[in-house]
Amino acid sequence: MPSAPLDSLFLGFQQALAGRYSIDRELGRGGMGVVYLAREVHLDRWVAIKLLPPEFSAQPALRERFVREAQLAARLSHPHIVPIHAVDAVEGFVYFVMAYVAGETLAQRVQSRGPLSASDGARVLREVAWALGHAHTQGLVHRDVKPDNILLEAETGRALVADFGIAAATGASFGDGVSGTPEFMSPEQAMGREVDARSDIYSLGVTAFYALSGRLPFEGATATEVLARQVTEAAPSLSASLVAVPRKLANVLDACLAKDPADRPSSARQLADQLSVAIEQRRELPAPLRAFVKRNGRMDGGGTLLSLIGSLVGGVALSSVTGPMTGVLAMMGSVAVSAGVFGMLSARRLLDLGFTHADLVPAFRAERETSREERVVHHGRVRTWIEKGLRMTAGVLGATSTALVGLAMITPDQNGTAVIGTLAAVGLLLTIFPLFAYVVLVQLRRDIDVEFWNAAWTGRCGTWAFAIAKRWRGATPIAPAMTHRATELSLGMASEALFESLPKASRESLGDVPTLLQRLQHDAQQLRARANALQDALGGTATASQRDDHRALCAERDVVQGRLRDTVSALESIRLGMLRLHAGSLTVDAFTTQLGLATEVSLQVDRLIAARDEVDVLLRFPRNIELTPV
Repeated sequence: MPSAPLDSLFLGFQQALAGRYSIDRELGRGGMGVVYLAREVHLDRWVAIKLLPPEFSAQPALRERFVREAQLAARLSHPHIVPIHAVDAVEGFVYFVMAYVAGETLAQRVQSRGPLSASDGARVLREVAWALGHAHTQGLVHRDVKPDNILLEAETGRALVADFGIAAATGASFGDGVSGTPEFMSPEQAMGREVDARSDIYSLGVTAFYALSGRLPFEGATATEVLARQVTEAAPSLSASLVAVPRKLANVLDACLAKDPADRPSSARQLADQLSVAIEQRRELPAPLRAFVKRNGRMDGGGTLLSLIGSLVGGVALSSVTGPMTGVLAMMGSVAVSAGVFGMLSARRLLDLGFTHADLVPAFRAERETSREERVVHHGRVRTWIEKGLRMTAGVLGATSTALVGLAMITPDQNGTAVIGTLAAVGLLLTIFPLFAYVVLVQLRRDIDVEFWNAAWTGRCGTWAFAIAKRWRGATPIAPAMTHRATELSLGMASEALFESLPKASRESLGDVPTLLQRLQHDAQQLRARANALQDALGGTATASQRDDHRALCAERDVVQGRLRDTVSALESIRLGMLRLHAGSLTVDAFTTQLGLATEVSLQVDRLIAARDEVDVLLRFPRNIELTPV
């Protein structure tokens, strides 16, 4: 029984489609049609059918426009555009059939779970930009880019652009007035002027603002008020709106909202390239680098604390014997030596793992961006004044103490040296308190630790530490990072490197291949872990009463190992396809088919893993198996 309301339109349309499509329910309604979920009988697959309401199909102009929508959209073939399967008219009903995307719209995603994270948002927006770039090269402008027309596939997270309902040839003008959605309309479109690809870029900028902040840049009580604001008011900046996105990403999206089309990115492909840079900066780092920037590269462990205490005790003891000036200098020298030794040891450990000093620059950059996202806080004037006062106090005390140290070193009188040295030591101690308070306040809005260690490791100190550590290691070759990679990881990394070296147009046509590679790698790792667990459970002989369980586990192991082979084969196929693309012996269209097959392998693996709860229970409670060890 269909879940859609049994109205006359539903019943009449289903009667007209009987034997070809079986309508399940209504998915939604818009100004230009009703969308139904249906099953195509011949191919036994789910599809979405968009129907022009009969009262509109009776009007030749609207009917022609609806058919034009389907014909134009059907020309587009891209991984991030919902494909059109058929366009038809039957018994007065005009409709087209498109692929059904199981998931939700971007608008529904934001409304149900809040704004997207910067990394997810950049990925979705890049995929939409790829899709729009493809449409623009075909001479089409979408004219209605908005969250409701961006679908997010549930199983893959892939973004697809739908509803080219008011798209037309680039440069064409409408005779029926301004069309579109006021909240997402470009200024030139709102004024009824000729539009081009840069109008879609503006609409995508508004969509990005909504996706990342959960609110619209322009709102009003009426459509006319919203359109007036679109035309006359400057859009608010993402970075100034306390939205947790990296500064570079915010700048890219702010440029999309420029009133003058000439100030926006010149094309959707250029925008996708800029978003790719933002995504590349946020790629997940290898574990050794993550550990280094968070912990291993910082002098905040127990050994560091003990060395500082030892330096302080030693300096005080030496001061009681030789005078305060000598004690202070000895303490400072001891701290410097400890820092140098720590730096060389840390650098050598990282070199032994196969990383170099150059790897620290992107590692610290990624950590700074992540930290900046997490520290979006309100910063009032009172706190600003307190920070300035504490910084000034610490600066005056520190400068005075430093001057006293220099004066003590040149004072010939021993008693004078002792007095000046004592004052310098007291000044240094007093400097600690305002300096500590200042750092605590600043740390609330900035990660001082990351900034400090970034400056230390990526600057001259880090360069010297790695140079000395490298000389210390001698001629021992640096082992490649992560030498013991599983096959799937090696294939994935090789394929990703090949993908990044393809021409820009090829990368855009292929879609988000790195995400597919990561999914396949993750699937293979899960399958490998499950196969190993099953093999461990089968590591003995079974009694007569246990043979059925034993056979079931053997069958399960064989299925999992088969899926593992399929997943690794899919990764191998992608790698070989990349090599053939580079050699010119494979077309992008043919390789897209291979990517589709690889995606299907990943979906099958996901379904397999989700269906094996019973095996998980058996492995979690081995008393139900009780295999006798050999």
